[in-house]
Amino acid sequence: MDDKLLNTKEAAKFLDVSKAFLERDRWAGATIPFVRMGARGVKYKPSTLRAYVESQIRTSTSDKGKIQKRRQSK
Repeated sequence: MDDKLLNTKEAAKFLDVSKAFLERDRWAGATIPFVRMGARGVKYKPSTLRAYVESQIRTSTSDKGKIQKRRQSK
């Protein structure tokens, strides 16, 4: 079922990255979208993860794609 939200461990497995990678991504400004569930809960939508993967497709190593700006901390 595609509607099931994934926890960080499941999302990391889906993307073939470590949990720490996703935790750092959230801390640094979240280039990979997530859902906040309460004060500490974090979930990921499989459809959003697939869209993120599709947005990372490049045709060469010099292809930077669409440059995403990270939020600046104040």
